[in-house]
Amino acid sequence: MIKEFFTEKGIIIPAVTTAQMKEIDRIAVEETGPNLYQMMENAGRNLAGITMKVLGNNWREQNIIVIAGTGGNGGGGICAARHLANHGRNVKVCITEQNKLKEVPAYQLHILKSTNAKIISPKELRYEKPDLIIDALIGYNLSGEPEGKALELIKWTEKQLCIKISLDVPSGIDATSGSKSKHFIKPDLTLTLALPKAGLLPDLTGELYLGDIGIAGSVYKRIGIDIPDSFFNGNYIFPLSIQEEVLLY
Repeated sequence: MIKEFFTEKGIIIPAVTTAQMKEIDRIAVEETGPNLYQMMENAGRNLAGITMKVLGNNWREQNIIVIAGTGGNGGGGICAARHLANHGRNVKVCITEQNKLKEVPAYQLHILKSTNAKIISPKELRYEKPDLIIDALIGYNLSGEPEGKALELIKWTEKQLCIKISLDVPSGIDATSGSKSKHFIKPDLTLTLALPKAGLLPDLTGELYLGDIGIAGSVYKRIGIDIPDSFFNGNYIFPLSIQEEVLLY
């Protein structure tokens, strides 16, 4: 586990456990805002932005595959796919079980259908040769080993020789402890959301970035997390690092 991360300017950003992040989400959704629709939109837009930055100018022929679960993490990936499609990118979305999407991710899928993005089934992945994969399968809610379609998509992703970007937490990694499942995604870059998760060990995440999803600092302070005022400071996304000899426990 990691206690805290650092920005490029040396500002300390505290890490959170799964339990703490669930409580932060609960307070935001039930009491203070932003609501789930807003947070998912913010997450997806940030994810699309960093994906376009990674692709640079060589994007027109790039085949982007978004693998998405049925919960909030999947909804963020579906939202990112829409933004990528709206910016002219060639993007396909593969959802573990489309008929089991929760309400807010289902709304993101509804909006996505108005774009040129393609929705493909897990079976169709065998025909794809991706240049970049966005992992939006599980997020911080992993409990036990991945199974079913999620496991199938993780195994497929493991075999692909391309750029991989994970949203919030790489699929198959415990957000609190950093323990690895038998099969897990090892990304080149991870965009974690709100606050970094304690299990985001540097050998598991690739480059690590933090994305703002609109949660006020007062929400964190309500559960005893003291964060710097305005730590995003004009940036919706910024890189993070750790000092292992000081921060691991």
